[in-house]
Amino acid sequence: MKKEEAKKRIEKLKKEINHHRYLYHVLDKQEISDEALDSLKHELKKLEDEFPEFVTPDSPTQRVGGKALSKFKKIKHRFPMLSLEDIFSEKEFEEWLLRIQKRITLAKFSFFIEPKFDGLAISIVYKNGVLEYAATRGDGITGEDVSQNVKTMESVPLSILQKDLIEVRGEAIITKKNFERINAEQKRVGEKIYANSRNLGAGSIRQLDPKITALRKMDFFAYDILGPDFKTHHEKHNTLRELGFKTDEKLEKVCNEKKDVFSHYKKIVSIREKLPYNIDGLVVSIDNNKLVRDLGVVGKAPRGMIAFKFSPKEAITIVEDIIVQVGRTGALTPVAVLRPVEIAGVTVSRATLHNEDEIKRLGVKIGDNVIVGRAGDVIPDIKRVLLGLRTGKEKTFHIPKNCPVCGKEIQKKEGEVNHFCVNKNCSARHREWLYHFVSRKAFNIEGLGPKILDAFLDYGLIYDGADIFKLKEQDIEPLERFGEKSAQNLTREINKSKEISLSRFIYSLGILHVGEETALDLAKKFKKFDDLSKANFEDLENIRDIGPKVAKSIFEWFSDEKNKKFLRKLKEVGVKVEDYKLMTKDYGLDGKSFVFTGELESISRDEAKDKVRALGGETSGSVSKKTSFVVVGENPGSKYRDAQKLGVKIITESEFLKMIK
Repeated sequence: MKKEEAKKRIEKLKKEINHHRYLYHVLDKQEISDEALDSLKHELKKLEDEFPEFVTPDSPTQRVGGKALSKFKKIKHRFPMLSLEDIFSEKEFEEWLLRIQKRITLAKFSFFIEPKFDGLAISIVYKNGVLEYAATRGDGITGEDVSQNVKTMESVPLSILQKDLIEVRGEAIITKKNFERINAEQKRVGEKIYANSRNLGAGSIRQLDPKITALRKMDFFAYDILGPDFKTHHEKHNTLRELGFKTDEKLEKVCNEKKDVFSHYKKIVSIREKLPYNIDGLVVSIDNNKLVRDLGVVGKAPRGMIAFKFSPKEAITIVEDIIVQVGRTGALTPVAVLRPVEIAGVTVSRATLHNEDEIKRLGVKIGDNVIVGRAGDVIPDIKRVLLGLRTGKEKTFHIPKNCPVCGKEIQKKEGEVNHFCVNKNCSARHREWLYHFVSRKAFNIEGLGPKILDAFLDYGLIYDGADIFKLKEQDIEPLERFGEKSAQNLTREINKSKEISLSRFIYSLGILHVGEETALDLAKKFKKFDDLSKANFEDLENIRDIGPKVAKSIFEWFSDEKNKKFLRKLKEVGVKVEDYKLMTKDYGLDGKSFVFTGELESISRDEAKDKVRALGGETSGSVSKKTSFVVVGENPGSKYRDAQKLGVKIITESEFLKMIK
């Protein structure tokens, strides 16, 4: 980035960050997620590191927190309450380590790792062994006196066996279980549901009436002690526990090598969702306290400590282009081409924009700064446009008038939100349909992905899905990257896939408006494929959850002579469609609906759904009041929060496995 561009970008970032920090720290409001704000601050810090001449005293990187609220008495901290520099990757950790090593002569030193609690920083001062006062971080120099509220926390000792003047710093939090309890009560009395425990905790600490704080049953975890001299940071934690303060000793670790830091980080990531409270990363400190003091402070942060944050589920990036993809039904889907950004541990470079209406709702343009989100295995999408970062060079996107693949006219059907390429022979439609036909939820042919299908099409080995089942080893072996063994393996998998369940077969056909759940509804209703293929419009329309539009689409598909010919061809090549039947009638899942979120360990999500359906239950992609259970794995997404808000029963993977055993 050129110097002048960097200067303009820095000014816009500062303005945007200050706007959101004011909302959060002063007005107790929030427009964007903490992760999105972190992403903005991270970019600003990187730019200021590259162009230090543009660092100004009013930059968000030079301050710690928000202004002290006027409704509380002000307290000046004995020592500034500094913040920490955020990093998000092993590469950034190594860069931090390199900067440190340039400033010190010690060849070897250890690191101390502890959880970074997602709460509100509090300073508690004890004089002659008695709690004298407690204060929030505030702006790092001056905080708010919240002594009476802090005294309501059972985990904060009112007196300690230490007569010297000491200061204990830590995080005030609300546990996950307590958060659920509070929201359940809010729901019961018809009050608003709180979005997250951090905001609720901040609001609870800032109550003028301590009785309200007491009802919230907040917790306190200590992470530092000032006063006595300690050689190492881990000694501080040992003393804090001896004095009666809580720390999470199980998550703390002294590491001698950076590889040990990375290993511990990955371990915590794997158990993060199972913890009783929220953490948003780890704090990594040089364990030698003298070394930390010698390294000093840069801006708002000590050089010898960093916040190694978890990969965010939301981040800020730039829409570099908007392209159009043609799906198997001919529907055009606008896709944002993004400047690559890491979200939830995956580098994201594309995000769906769904349709023209969604683009208008978001107001997104090419060149916009946007918040992109990703949870679990959900396709990334754009959550919000940051209008304050616009430069005036952004371009409005328009759906093309002609198909970008075949050049035929694009139409928008009445009652549809999508634009369609109406050319049934469009090569893009045909390829996408083939990808769908062999996908996991359809024929699930192991080893047959888009690239191999492309090769089969390009070499004229197949035209439609039925041709796949005619392939012989000698047809595949001459292709690039194939040999005798790999050709044998693929043909074996193709032959194994000839037998398929009724619901999967219906789904594989790619009928417009017929997804996984509708395919299952059809299988349950008709039991045999022949009966479905002969069904009239009225039969289809009378099925639960199938309206006239879907019924018309199914009826027209089976009435099409081209499709009838394809079905005959599938029968000729040996494809056998199994009749629908329940695994058992007495299992108890009949009438129960399940939603899955997060990553399951011992079973794939598709296998879990198949088990539920085979036992008479139903699955859904979204949570509603009718949902019976939400099964939560690692790194759950928004469905987990939806279940909490709606009071739907949440179960673990192990509890689910017991139900289907």
